[in-house]
Amino acid sequence: MLPAATRATPAPPAVPPAAPEPAPPRERGSRLLGVDATRGVALLGIIAVHALVEATDDGTPTPSYLVFGGRSAALFAVLAGVSFAFMTGRARVRTGPDLRAAAAMLATRAGVLMVLALALSWTDPSIAALILPYYAIAFLLAIPLVALPTRVLAPLAVLLCLGVPVLSHLVRPFLPVPDLGNPSVLDLVTDPGALLSELTLTGAYPAVVWLAYMAVGIVVGRLRLSDRRTAAALLGGGVVAATAATGLSMWLLGPGGGYAAIAAVSPPEILDSAPTIADVVTGYPDGVTPTSTWWWLATVAPHSGTPLDVVQTTGSALAVLGAVLLLASVTVRGAGPLLGHLLRPLAAAGSMTLTLYVGSILFMNSPLDDLGPWEGYLWQIAVAVGIGLAWRRAVGRGPLETVVSAPAHAVRDRLRGRVRDRVA
Repeated sequence: MLPAATRATPAPPAVPPAAPEPAPPRERGSRLLGVDATRGVALLGIIAVHALVEATDDGTPTPSYLVFGGRSAALFAVLAGVSFAFMTGRARVRTGPDLRAAAAMLATRAGVLMVLALALSWTDPSIAALILPYYAIAFLLAIPLVALPTRVLAPLAVLLCLGVPVLSHLVRPFLPVPDLGNPSVLDLVTDPGALLSELTLTGAYPAVVWLAYMAVGIVVGRLRLSDRRTAAALLGGGVVAATAATGLSMWLLGPGGGYAAIAAVSPPEILDSAPTIADVVTGYPDGVTPTSTWWWLATVAPHSGTPLDVVQTTGSALAVLGAVLLLASVTVRGAGPLLGHLLRPLAAAGSMTLTLYVGSILFMNSPLDDLGPWEGYLWQIAVAVGIGLAWRRAVGRGPLETVVSAPAHAVRDRLRGRVRDRVA
């Protein structure tokens, strides 16, 4: 076969580019600045959950946990879906070579994340339960979603938000009790079934529940995020969804009798873990709720994985993304440059969240972390922003981001090359 350069009529590529036609520089820059800055917000929140105290000595949840708990991780998951949309051209991936290339790329990313998670298995889950192995499973589960048209994916995302937690509540009584440790190679070898059960349904970030966030993110990523009307709709719709879910939960658990029903079936050790049943319900879930009564599904407690919790945290994520996108789109003289200076440090940290997240985990599991909760948190944020700014200016992509993306893109490009060679 002749080299491509010597053919008279080169064959057109069988697989289209992974990205759509470039947007105008201002539009593309506004969108990417807003999305990266939102990732920075998520990073600040998830470090707060790990570094700050979740509950007082008597078991009362702290204000910082009530604000950041659950919402920060959900924001990360929604933004992961947005990234999926960006990686697949912000449109449905056609079946055939396109889908095989996209699936190979996403599966490779999942594999690298799992390897990285296993390498961090020695870290203390009481300091921070690693989200990476759960993300790896969720990435695999999300592969079919990129092949769906938006008109199908959007209602499916709603169904996943509302239905998956209910199905989980039904099947979890028949599954092994999770140990909630950071999974290791030994777990993978000795009891892969229990490990898969924990990562998928019963653990701290159950992949089937977090798949709902990614589905929402893919839909959002296909929108024109540089449009202020889109950003305003995300902000307004997110606030409405989060407020409605919270209000419904308060009514069901209070006047509706949910707190009393949960107290009636809860063992004494759970009831004694906090001053009131409301505090117990808020602070007890660790990824999922007990299955002792259906009333647990009425809570919006952080990391409870209930339908109302998923709706509330999804709404919160959309509201934050919409608000930051609006700020990034401001061009009013004086205000625009000022907001740009405020958002760029967040965006710099947000452009390398995997690297900074792992760095935070390593720091908090080292002898260097002998600081108080707030002191340690503020130092971590200052260092994360400083490293983000310096690295972005000097190098660009974060080191662990490169470790994840380079093999994924190599696998994708190799598959595309094989298709082009067969066509030629």
